[in-house]
This record gives sequence, structure tokens and C-alpha cells, in this order.
Amino acid sequence: MLTTVLRGLAAASVAVLVLPLTASSPASAAETLPLAEAVDRLPVEAESRDGYDRDAFRHWNTGDDPSGGCNTRAEVLLDEAVEPPTVGPRCRLSGGRWWSYYDQVWVTSASGLDIDHMVPLAESWDSGASAWTAQRREAYANDQGADASLVAVTARSNRSKADQDPAEWLPSATEAHCRYTAEWVGTKLRWSLAADETEVAALHETAADCPNQTVTYEPAT
Repeated sequence: MLTTVLRGLAAASVAVLVLPLTASSPASAAETLPLAEAVDRLPVEAESRDGYDRDAFRHWNTGDDPSGGCNTRAEVLLDEAVEPPTVGPRCRLSGGRWWSYYDQVWVTSASGLDIDHMVPLAESWDSGASAWTAQRREAYANDQGADASLVAVTARSNRSKADQDPAEWLPSATEAHCRYTAEWVGTKLRWSLAADETEVAALHETAADCPNQTVTYEPAT
């Protein structure tokens, strides 16, 4: 698992890095393109939440290292810690320091953080995941193969976001908007998820203010 301890401080001027779940192959090579062009790659379709059940996405599972005793949530916290916490019995985390880029604040307790699915589970269902197998939904819900898929942020900001798309919600920190929009688009492209017309219009509006933002994504397998 890629360790990027200063991911939250990297700012929007750098490309969004989306890494594969498995070793890359010529058929699924990473591609980098401007944010506005990446938005144009999204298939535009009406969304439907019919039949949605959060339990259809198994999370948090045993993570990338089942022998380590930490689940996906804890692995993401360890990966994103700017100052690593102490890992106690049963993967209990104490101490540590994290940067929540949605609201640009430091957090010094793992209990104050949520692990946000960049594209919420309900939104992914609306956008194509309803047709997936249970195994693919589990892979999506625990995706640590891409830095953008799961992000440690304050519980307050994550719960403010809930299951809203960028037409309805953007991070409270204006300086986070370019990065957030790029990570949203990169995640949807990675998992071949669609977007509705209102969402696409909002993404284009933000992209117009982020001319230097790029998206690098690699399709999930």
C-alpha cells in the first residue's frame, strides 16, 4: 500500500494519483488528462437509488494485510498519519496526527476521524454499482489501491457531506475544491461509474476554475 503521509498537504497543484488494485498491464495503463477533459470522459446517465442497502457493500474488511490485525479503516488511518500513532492490541490506535484536507484542520485523535468514501456508497450504487457483484462492491468499499478512494477527514466534514455529489456539496475549504473535484472524477473513472447531468454541470463549473488541475487514473480490475 502506497504510503503518502503528506497527502493532505500536497494541495491541488499536483496531479491526483490513482493507483491500481493489482499490478498494471497494458490493457489498464494509467492515463493523465486535464480535469475538464476527465469530466468529459464520464458517462452521463440518470441515477437511481432503487434497492440500495448500505450492507450490500461489505466494509471494513481485513484490509490489505489480513495478518496485521488491522481492518481497512485502521490501515487508512495508519497510511495517512502525518505523525504515526502507536498501535496497541487489536489494532487500537493512540496518539498520532492527521491533516483533514476537506476543512484544513489538524486532528490528533483517530476517534475524531471518519474514513470517507470519495464517491459515497449510495452515490456509487446510483451510478452503476447496483449491477456489480457483491465481491466487486466489497473491493470498492475497501479500495486502498488508489489514494483518492478512501480519505481520512474530520467526522464533522464527512457527515456534512453524507451521500451528496459535488452539485450538492464541496469541502468547506475553498482551496480544497480543485483537488476534491479531481479525486471525485478520478474515482468515478477508475470504477467506470456514471454521472447525472446536474453533477456533470457542477464538475465542469469547478473545473473551469482549476485550469492546471490534472487527473491520473487507472481502471480498477
